[in-house]
Amino acid sequence: MNSEAPLRDSLQTTHLGTRQPRVEDEALLRGLGRYADDIAIPPGTLYAAIVRSPHAHARLKTIDVEPALALPGVRGVLTGEDVQRWAAPFPVGVRQPMAHWCLAVDKVRHVGEPVAVVIAEDRYLAEDALDAVKVDYELLEPVIDPEIATGTESPVLHEAVGGNVVNDRHFVYGEPRGAFEDAAHRLSLKVRYPRSACTPIECYVVLGQYDPAEGGYDVMANFQGPYAIHSVMARALGVPANRLRLRTPPDSGGSFGIKQGVFPYVVMMGLAARKVGAPVKWVEDRLEHLQGASSATNRVTTIEAAFDDEGRVSALRFDQLDDCGAYLRAPEPATTYRMHGNLTGAYDIRHLEVRNRIVMTNKTPTGLNRGFGGPQVYFALERLMQRIAVELEIDPLTVIRRNLVPTGAFPYRCAAGALLDSGDYPGAIDMGVEEGGLATLLERRDAARAAGRLYGIGYTVAVEPSVSNMGYITMALTPEERRKGGPKNGAVSTATISVDPLGGVSVHVSSTPQGQGHRTVAAQVVADVLGVALERIRVDVELDTGKDAWSIASGNYSSRFAGAVAGAVHRAALKVRGRLAAIAAHQWQVAADDVQFADGRLFTLDDRHSAAFHRIAGATHWSPGTLPEGEPGGLRETAFWTPDELTAPDDDERINSSLCYGFIFDYCGVEIDVLTGRVEIDRYVTLHDAGRMLNPQLVDGQVRGAFAQAVGAALYEEFSYGEDGSFVSGTLADYLIPTAMEVPDPTILHMESPSPFTPLGAKGVGEGNNMSTPVCIANAVADALGERIDPAAIELPLTPAKVRGLIGIEEPARPEGVGEADVETASGGGSKLTASDSVEIPASPQAVYDSILDPEVLQVMIPGCHSLELTGDNAYHADVTVGVGMIRARFDARVELTDLDPPHALRLSGAGKSGMGDASGEAKIRLSELGNGHTRLDYDYEFAIGGKIASVGGRMLSSASKLLIGQIFSRLSQQVSGGRIRHSLWQRLTARFHRGGDQ
Repeated sequence: MNSEAPLRDSLQTTHLGTRQPRVEDEALLRGLGRYADDIAIPPGTLYAAIVRSPHAHARLKTIDVEPALALPGVRGVLTGEDVQRWAAPFPVGVRQPMAHWCLAVDKVRHVGEPVAVVIAEDRYLAEDALDAVKVDYELLEPVIDPEIATGTESPVLHEAVGGNVVNDRHFVYGEPRGAFEDAAHRLSLKVRYPRSACTPIECYVVLGQYDPAEGGYDVMANFQGPYAIHSVMARALGVPANRLRLRTPPDSGGSFGIKQGVFPYVVMMGLAARKVGAPVKWVEDRLEHLQGASSATNRVTTIEAAFDDEGRVSALRFDQLDDCGAYLRAPEPATTYRMHGNLTGAYDIRHLEVRNRIVMTNKTPTGLNRGFGGPQVYFALERLMQRIAVELEIDPLTVIRRNLVPTGAFPYRCAAGALLDSGDYPGAIDMGVEEGGLATLLERRDAARAAGRLYGIGYTVAVEPSVSNMGYITMALTPEERRKGGPKNGAVSTATISVDPLGGVSVHVSSTPQGQGHRTVAAQVVADVLGVALERIRVDVELDTGKDAWSIASGNYSSRFAGAVAGAVHRAALKVRGRLAAIAAHQWQVAADDVQFADGRLFTLDDRHSAAFHRIAGATHWSPGTLPEGEPGGLRETAFWTPDELTAPDDDERINSSLCYGFIFDYCGVEIDVLTGRVEIDRYVTLHDAGRMLNPQLVDGQVRGAFAQAVGAALYEEFSYGEDGSFVSGTLADYLIPTAMEVPDPTILHMESPSPFTPLGAKGVGEGNNMSTPVCIANAVADALGERIDPAAIELPLTPAKVRGLIGIEEPARPEGVGEADVETASGGGSKLTASDSVEIPASPQAVYDSILDPEVLQVMIPGCHSLELTGDNAYHADVTVGVGMIRARFDARVELTDLDPPHALRLSGAGKSGMGDASGEAKIRLSELGNGHTRLDYDYEFAIGGKIASVGGRMLSSASKLLIGQIFSRLSQQVSGGRIRHSLWQRLTARFHRGGDQ
């Protein structure tokens, strides 16, 4: 328990618990933030661009870097050969022979996997040189579906493992078999939780330096932690931890979890700097980030409940299949096991059976995403509770109430080991129902349904864990494996406070905030303990492993700041206060306990003694000879804190996976447009018990941020892959993120049940709605649609097209001549587009036919063609640059004219390779003479593209390909007649935005 509680309660608090505006905001609003790309760089810094795989699964045959090295300004190319010489694979969290290097060394396992790094004198030269790196791939069959990947016939990603399931663990708590046998009812539900991402405004930034004198690395990166990954990076670089200095910038343009995934690039850019003997900077672009950074783990869950006639659940079974992508990248399998101790959520369920499997597929490796583990667990659990209510024809909220952990049961030990620290779950629901206006929402539903509209209400309760136990990931290991590796547990937090000679207070925290307001809250904590004004306190949130106090638990993740880091700040402030009180007591000849702190002064309650804070603090610098015995002078204190409650997993496979557990009760009303399928959130109520609120204004901000991200997960966002592993959500035109216009303002309610386990009684609050909101909205949609749907058919995101399918409304056929080219998956990978069109050319069919066969005309016809070399009968080698959206690629191509039927028909085909992907296409051309002597040219074309270019998505690809093909015949007309085809206004406007090559 927390021994500091009495002292904490006795302190005068004038800042904590108040709505203090953020001290960070003025600089950010004035454009004075200092983000990673703003940090000054050393002289001679070079710039990096990364060659990435356009294929989901392929063997690397050869990499030819000589053409790139021959380009002006290119200083070096880092390849897998260099990486194998200087580094090692990253350690993984399970006992399997999987080798994950920072660059591919034998084969690539997902689209966007780094293959080589081009280092040049500026970023533009580096980007331009990517096409000059020639990579020869041997294509292999990919596997995308996690359930298919578990099969024995599936392609294997890591041959040394022998299969794609790299971890399979089974857990039993209580007597679930007996509970299921005795139950009056059993209900099973299979659900799928998709991939989505954090999409911060700022992408990854790394500046790597290598010191050959001591063989060490100095890297600045917008890494967020956990700093356990520092050890992973150091081991990959083959250096002791003190030879990897990792520094973070003062500000971060968002993260929400994903910036833990920058660590492979920390290693990569360190090695790049070693390769060229100079600092190397890399800034990730948005396309790279979406395609190759990280994402939430997609999960397939089969969940089963045993329950009685009243809806009281006695036992649960979970079968969880986690798709972690191509590699099990640290800190995974964090998503699988973060929630393990409290898989039963907010419910008093004593019997539990769990099977956890981790499978590899040819997709981007997964990692932390706001709430990681929670959205996946609660989507299954809370959908199941809603189905139990439907099965028994009981109100869903009644089923929830009957299963809650009862009032007065805290601290409550869950079946799998979590120790729920505090709360009043039934009381919180009563408060949420009354203050949130549930009765009014029920009336709205009744009125809407009476009018024939589709309206539903969804409910969710969730337990939000915070301050992770560093030992929970070892649940992926057997007890025997854990004993061999030694116990892992705890969560050490650190903070340092110093007072300068003029009385200014400086605070450093071992956290890396991304907008939460850590500087504000840390200053509030210190101001209350030392009695100084907020303006006298400076909080430093940059972390430098070479100079600052830190631990493997340092960083900003798992909502650990309020409970752990702010608690460490509090402890450090108490140490400073204790020393200052002793100094004042020595000067005044009073007891140290009689010394008070407030309003920038130290004083005694009898008003006999008083001095300015800076006078007493200054004595430690200006007059150390006057200090009491045992006082060393100088005023700097560092506090390390870890809670006793976070113990290692026991031999019975129980784990208290987090220190604190907040409570969330959500409900919402949604209405579905029966014509469009659009889901509109009519009202959303969310109640949070996050323990003691240190700053209610910041708590509300965290709730709103998580809610907005959760609305995206529920209704808009999904990482989508083709059957061949091509990534088809590669731009913000295809990966939709809600804006302020789409996110309603939730009604936010609060209850405070202080945690007995944290120094300040606070719990985390930044992730909860990402766990509760997606399933709450899904339950509301299920309620609106009623019995007309299969319960398993409720899959996120609930886009209008999906909802229309659930309603049973088929999409109408596209009117002839309206819309885009048809997009489908190409047999060889990527996207395949097909369409037909025609043009009129003012020349005879023979003249048109002869012109197409003329090499000089053909070169002019092909957009972006730099050269065309005859290699055989009507066969050519071409050098072509094509641009689609933001991506330009230079293709080494072949062009052929076949199926010649002069002057009536022929086939124009081509195929090419580039560092950005592969492309192929053909057009069947028919020539018909018109009465005016002109020629009608009809063409049917197919166009297939893969790799990074395909990542721009179907909408942009279809319009771009149509324009490119149209330009071919427009140029043909110009060459034949010297005239110009008159295009429509729409064609002329869109051509301005889709030009590629030398147009």
